[in-house]
Amino acid sequence: MLIQLFLGDQYRWPKTIPYYMEDDLEINAKGVILKAFEQYRLKTCIDFKPWNGEANYISIFKGGGCFSSVGNRHVGKQRLSIGTNCDRIATIEHEFLHALGFWHEQSRSDRDDYVKIMWDRISEGREHNFNTYNDTTSSSLGVPYDYGSMMHYSKNAFRNGTEPTIVTKIPAFSDVIGQRMEFSDSDLLKLHRLYNCTQGSTFLDSCDFERENICGMIQGQGDKADWVRTTKADGGPNTDYSNMGKCTGSGYFMHFSTGNASIGDTALLESRLLYPKRGYQCLQFFYYNTAHTSDTLKIHVREYDKANPNGKLRLIKTIDGPPEELWQLHHVSLDVKTKFRVVFEGAKVASGSVNGGMSLDDINLSETTCPEFIWCVKNFSNVMDTTPMNTSIFSPLFTSKEGYTFQMELYPSGKAGYPNELSAYAHLAVRQGETGQKWPCPWKQMTMMLMDQHPHIQKRMSNQRSVTTDPNMKATGSDLFFWDDPRKVGVEVKDTDGTTYFRGPGAGTAVYLTHLRAKSRDFIKGGDAIFLLTMEDVSHLTVTQPLPSPTGPPGTTTTTTDVCHNVQCLNDGICVVDEGKAACRCVLFDKTADVTLLKGCDVGDDWWYYGDSCQHRGSTQDKTNLALATSLSVLGVMLVITAISVICVKKKYMKRGNDDLVMSNMNAT
Repeated sequence: MLIQLFLGDQYRWPKTIPYYMEDDLEINAKGVILKAFEQYRLKTCIDFKPWNGEANYISIFKGGGCFSSVGNRHVGKQRLSIGTNCDRIATIEHEFLHALGFWHEQSRSDRDDYVKIMWDRISEGREHNFNTYNDTTSSSLGVPYDYGSMMHYSKNAFRNGTEPTIVTKIPAFSDVIGQRMEFSDSDLLKLHRLYNCTQGSTFLDSCDFERENICGMIQGQGDKADWVRTTKADGGPNTDYSNMGKCTGSGYFMHFSTGNASIGDTALLESRLLYPKRGYQCLQFFYYNTAHTSDTLKIHVREYDKANPNGKLRLIKTIDGPPEELWQLHHVSLDVKTKFRVVFEGAKVASGSVNGGMSLDDINLSETTCPEFIWCVKNFSNVMDTTPMNTSIFSPLFTSKEGYTFQMELYPSGKAGYPNELSAYAHLAVRQGETGQKWPCPWKQMTMMLMDQHPHIQKRMSNQRSVTTDPNMKATGSDLFFWDDPRKVGVEVKDTDGTTYFRGPGAGTAVYLTHLRAKSRDFIKGGDAIFLLTMEDVSHLTVTQPLPSPTGPPGTTTTTTDVCHNVQCLNDGICVVDEGKAACRCVLFDKTADVTLLKGCDVGDDWWYYGDSCQHRGSTQDKTNLALATSLSVLGVMLVITAISVICVKKKYMKRGNDDLVMSNMNAT
């Protein structure tokens, strides 16, 4: 739920939010926080930058859970907790939505039209988590109730037994509520309306070729053949990739027929003009190749500058190899810094069959880094349905740019005790003869993403988890380092080609994704699932984030280093600047909720903290006793005042009676 009237416009953050990552954060959490920021940049106009002395900023720390205040509280250092087990990208995005002004979806004023709260099934003392905010103090900004919101509780939230606490009035949504994969379309729509967003800051282009204008793409000049928009091509494919032939009147892709071309013919398909900001981009597209083995697809950029006003072609990558009758995902990293177009050049190199060619679909371009590796699991629904529980499959071995080999382990039917789940783990590995790595492996973050294959990158709700190699972590019950050389801490296994290698222990999660969610959206398309895998160095995150300069950035209201920065408020209290001095503001805290509000907000807490540093703990009983003592004190004071008043009134009337008597006597005289 978006707060509009209660918080007001003054509680919105600027579109670029300053942040500071505290040293107590886990390194894996720091890396995932940066990934969450990238999703905000890709899908919204919200950006983040390291704090540089701005008057208000978000301080991210490791507290006792995952929680945030709602909206910009204008307290200087506003704290947001990413505690143990909070290092999941959707959880972090969820908490930052709170900071941006969102309440939970089931707190909407119209909540009871869509779900029924089973009050008798809620754990005692947790009923306040199901409060609603009426439409005089909050606004949904004209967006319908969203069962799929990232901000919605699950059906079993705060239950006291085995029955659900939230029952959806449309039963089909019972297992939809509570998703923690990614922003829903409605989450993004509300955020865009609240912050007047027009497009994502790192998004450049997306095209599924469903419209006849082919997204503003053009046929290149000087070529001898064209790319043709079609729904079917001789020699394949028989369907597009966006819709897989499911929708009548749609399902288009671009095709260059090499079978009908002459040797030496080329066909150029060029994107519209694009204007980069970052200097690095990721081009993603699906490619279906039925051309001759010698025919090629080349990826160029046409760059425009003063010296080349008509653009200059620069080759980025050549895609060649034998034809395969399936759509395949490709990523190409770009490094463009000036106005440009992306150019797809199909080339007929050798004679071949009359049928066949090259086909493109679902092109996406963004100013992000590309995933390093792709693992496609064929017939994935069947794999989930037929693989016994506690039985795993492994991805191929992948080697990072720094020479570390790793692989993903997947339990298609879950680990023991976790039925109907996908369980996912990352392992280090060493091939025979590999050398040069540093052991234990220092601070490499491995990310395992199950890709939502929606045609448009901004509408995807991919599911991902990350694991970071801590070189100091010991294996359970052992003096060995967990991320040490797999030849020392792992086991020898045989690869599919008959060679052997060593695989180290795995780290990950038993609850990567439920089967129900895995079979939703476009996680499985054409029967296949696509996992995107990356290993990145995050050692720079072990260093303390630099503090701002004493003078702060131009245009800020602070002239000295934030006075709160070295002030320690205990028990998750926050520091605010009050008349130029640091002061702690304590919080009302609920360990099971994921939102903590400043003391004074009505959240129906169970206990609370007080004191100059929030060092003292009070409880509901304390408040009751204090209230009783205060009431008795007030009653005593009132009794004293009443007694004094009675005496004064009595004296006043006695005096008035004496005066009247004298006056009468005088009149008589």
